[in-house]
Amino acid sequence: MKLLRTGKVKRVYDVDDETLEFEFTNQISVFDKIIPSEIPFKGETLCRSSAFWFQVLKKSGIKTHFRELVPPNRMRVKKVDVISDYGKLNCSRANYLIPLEFISRHYVAGSLFDRTKDREITAEDLGFPRNHSVKYGEKLPRPFFEVTTKLEPVDRPLSVEEAIKISGLTTEEYARTIELIEKVDDLIAKEVEERMLIHVDGKKEMAFDEKRRLIIVDTFGTADEDRWWDEDEYAKGNCVELSKEAVRQYYRDIGYHEKLYKARKEGVPEPPIPALPEEMVKQVSDLYIEMFERITGESFR
Repeated sequence: MKLLRTGKVKRVYDVDDETLEFEFTNQISVFDKIIPSEIPFKGETLCRSSAFWFQVLKKSGIKTHFRELVPPNRMRVKKVDVISDYGKLNCSRANYLIPLEFISRHYVAGSLFDRTKDREITAEDLGFPRNHSVKYGEKLPRPFFEVTTKLEPVDRPLSVEEAIKISGLTTEEYARTIELIEKVDDLIAKEVEERMLIHVDGKKEMAFDEKRRLIIVDTFGTADEDRWWDEDEYAKGNCVELSKEAVRQYYRDIGYHEKLYKARKEGVPEPPIPALPEEMVKQVSDLYIEMFERITGESFR
């Protein structure tokens, strides 16, 4: 097979005219930076978690690009065109990756909370009454959707109007995409509730097939793309991170996040991201294995 491209966490190979193969590596990235530490078994947990969700969606009649799992850390998927020139995308084109990342949020957490503190997002934007004081960990009255670029070096937040303009979507297709993501999130929440998990937020990627029907692509519902909390701890008032967010928090705690975003804001060279301590690598590996088992209900070994 020909190696087509190497991403932050997976390699993509050309199988034939209609099929790609994803190899999930043990690399880990945060803030669009690849950490110089490999996490044992991470690739396998993400691959198998993704395959699990694609099977869940298939049973519900939702179209995806998934073809088959190639154990332990590869999967084969339907090939769609990846086009970075926005000018070539329009409502008459088919079989292409929509160059957007869709973020759905169900609780106040992460950057969403930070932006409410900075008054970039209001309580009303989130569906709360006007004078409501937004608290970390609150369940949102309704899902809150955001969209960013997908094929640019650093993800860039977009307005709905700009997202539609650069992606070749119609207004109706954008609305149908959001409805489909809501349906998928409902399936996720129902599935993991049995294993005492709360699905806090997550990312989805979409494409059009050869008949310009929406399909879900890439990966979702894993410890990388989504945020999870323990239901028992949440009932006690604790938001215990059970995802890659724990790694992001480490880099916030050591001050790297602040230095990185200051450099980006000032347009100066970004500081290299330091490796994780050995004990942290073991903790993160154990977390990915635990989350595979809790998300899917399957034994890792």
